[in-house]
Amino acid sequence: MPESCIVPWSDGTWTHTPHTVRSVADHLDVTAVEGSDAWRHTAYGFAHDSEHALLAPLAVGEAMEVTFHAPWEGQFDQAGVFVRIDEAHWVKAGVEYSDGHLGLGAVVTTENSDWSVGHVDDWLPSTITVRVSRWTDSVIVRARTDRGAWRLVRVAPFDGQRDAFAGPFLAAPTRAGLTVRFLRWERSAADAALH
Repeated sequence: MPESCIVPWSDGTWTHTPHTVRSVADHLDVTAVEGSDAWRHTAYGFAHDSEHALLAPLAVGEAMEVTFHAPWEGQFDQAGVFVRIDEAHWVKAGVEYSDGHLGLGAVVTTENSDWSVGHVDDWLPSTITVRVSRWTDSVIVRARTDRGAWRLVRVAPFDGQRDAFAGPFLAAPTRAGLTVRFLRWERSAADAALH
């Protein structure tokens, strides 16, 4: 992977204020508001725009990488990286606890949301890193646990002509008390290859 630089937590701006945020020297503990989520229309018929995403500018040719862990217990508990142009054009990539399983995937939204996901139950106790690279016409999502091998999660279309912002996110659609510990937020050059 290319050389990277740490993004200070103070460089980001929240899309929606979390229940609590506690900054410690080497991590950020964030507790979600109950009912927070990001989704637009598809299959469920509702639009939710209440996720907690700490965003900084993401240019074409750059990547954002976020490392975190949490006690995955509540239905649809989720965390990872959020990439946003506006309320109708965004990507959330990471893990989500659903129906008793931890899923690794991405929701890609252009007016309407889609969701791709696969079970990674062996990741439940792990520290997880999600990396999103921005190309001229797409975003490439990768993830891994601890220092394991990178896994390609998604290649999705994304408008390279518009300003975009990215960073760590969490949401707790069904419960109070989800606290995610974010350990690292880094910016680097985008990955040069898909494989």
